[in-house]
Amino acid sequence: MASLITCPHCGVRPKEEFSIRGDASPVRPAPGAEFEAWDGYVHLRDNVRGVMHEHWQHTGGCRRWLVVERDTFTHDVHSVVDAADYSRSQAAKPAGATTAGKTVKSARPAKAATAAKPAKAATAVKPGTGRAKP
Repeated sequence: MASLITCPHCGVRPKEEFSIRGDASPVRPAPGAEFEAWDGYVHLRDNVRGVMHEHWQHTGGCRRWLVVERDTFTHDVHSVVDAADYSRSQAAKPAGATTAGKTVKSARPAKAATAAKPAKAATAVKPGTGRAKP
């Protein structure tokens, strides 16, 4: 049985008509933001096992961008909304707002400070062999 996605504009369509972009939760930093904010936005993503919101484009139909709420473990699709409507609804919510008992993240949480890890001891290598010296 083919996986079906209900496009808000075209109705029920096979998932092969869609292209996935990825996680819809990262919030773009301000143009003058620090390097760390841009680095986190561009390079760091959570690998969620469970329900998450993802950007999908209906490339085989209306070509609109959608936000699909999908379980990454079971691949069940829970909801599909137009990306413009999703972004408007996210902008209207204050940071840390809750919906039905769930905390809504408006931005990526800051990393917790960790103690510096001790450096590993360097292993000497015999020249020309690629093996460690005893």
